Amino acid sequence: MQTNDMKAIEHFVERRGAVLACAVVLVWAALGALTPTRGLAQAATGQKPYDRETAKQLYRRPAAPPFPADNPHTPAREALGKALFFDPRLSAANSISCASCHNPAFSWGDGLPKGVGHGSKEVGRRTPTILNVAWGELFFWDGRAASLEEQALGPIAAPGEMNLPLDQMVARLKAIHGYHPLFEAAYPGEGISEKTVAKAIATFERTVVSGIAPFDEWIAGRDSAISPAAQRGFDLFNTKAECAKCHTGWNFTDDGFHDIGLADADRGRGVHLPQLESMQHAFKTPTLRNVRLRAPYMHDGSEKTLEDVVSYYNKGGTVRRPSVSPDVRPLHLTAAEMADLVAFLDTLTSQDPPVVIPVLPRGEGQPRLATIASDDQ
Repeated sequence: MQTNDMKAIEHFVERRGAVLACAVVLVWAALGALTPTRGLAQAATGQKPYDRETAKQLYRRPAAPPFPADNPHTPAREALGKALFFDPRLSAANSISCASCHNPAFSWGDGLPKGVGHGSKEVGRRTPTILNVAWGELFFWDGRAASLEEQALGPIAAPGEMNLPLDQMVARLKAIHGYHPLFEAAYPGEGISEKTVAKAIATFERTVVSGIAPFDEWIAGRDSAISPAAQRGFDLFNTKAECAKCHTGWNFTDDGFHDIGLADADRGRGVHLPQLESMQHAFKTPTLRNVRLRAPYMHDGSEKTLEDVVSYYNKGGTVRRPSVSPDVRPLHLTAAEMADLVAFLDTLTSQDPPVVIPVLPRGEGQPRLATIASDDQ
């Protein structure tokens, strides 16, 4: 059990007693519907009067991304993972890479309402960003992958996405002689396999972290880093607008799953938890870091602008059904308050350095690829 889990349990023991704490642990472990961060945020709601300075302490950045004990970071693993991430040879048609959909120029998304996969066919959901996934708990919009290593292989093998069976992926990589020394440097003695491909890509993805934003400077003590309107928006975010019930912590996500009332037949997490009513039509809470750069929004790309998203939540969603979160209801924000909220959300955008696309390993008779940089972040 992780440290955050233990802290959450201790909090519930103190406030509600050991019996309820055990029940909470069972729900977290069995369903994956709530997370410790979510539980703590809910437990704290309404317990004390709002204080801005106290609230600010909940949003301090961590020092570095976490890596699992069975796949710790090394520069060689990051370099290998980056090459694999940008290599279109991991697709059946040699035309789609992980970066085709998770493009650094679009804040590691693709700027489309829904992703485009094999054969230029649209897939069912919008491409989620990989920004700050090192802190994630379950992956994909519906949480079907329990780790980044598991997530990394999913799109490669999916017929509608990269459409390359994993045994063929391994054979193809083994035929590219330039990859052999990279795998040996990253995972000595393990060779080229599904497991080492997954671990390398996951390692690179864990290094994709949003940079220092004006909001972070404000949290650190520079009061002029964000405007008075944005500061009012922060207060609204944590009070009347109730955004912080789901968009918690420095990464602005509880990593939970919620039905937010979209008029969409997609059951989301409900496909994997059919017995749990609250998970029907529920989708993962996305990070709000660099959110301005990732239009359109929602899992189905149905909201075109950030202003549209705020308006959507202000009216309380589109449809009512038993699974819709009770937190999705009319907020009665004024036009000025909605403008302040958007001003705050804009302070979460960081000016990140250009991403240098790697020179990819060559096979026999293949031309050397030039190194280029993505200048648009």
